[in-house]
Amino acid sequence: MSSFYPGYNLSDRIQHTKLAPGFGGIPSARMERIETPATGDFKTVFTGLVENFNKELNAPDDLLKDAMSGNTNVDIHDVMIAMSKSEISVNVATTAVGKVIQAYDKVMQIQV
Repeated sequence: MSSFYPGYNLSDRIQHTKLAPGFGGIPSARMERIETPATGDFKTVFTGLVENFNKELNAPDDLLKDAMSGNTNVDIHDVMIAMSKSEISVNVATTAVGKVIQAYDKVMQIQV
């Protein structure tokens, strides 16, 4: 049975890369954790999202007022783009609220 297995030392035949953990005197090129959490508090993140959502909803109205008052820096295209962004924000917020409610319902259905 020993004749079936080849007599190679496979660990000597493997080519090591810079990503390998320090073989052959080469320091490892692997980085530690790439992403760092900006905030660890759910309340802070959610509050920031709500404030951003409020700004997105008010932006088309503000731009439309500026365009109607004759401000040359605001174009009707800017108003339409702001309206589209606002619509997308409403869709995302509605979906997120629906998912949170679904998750809450599932948690409440868990029997202890």
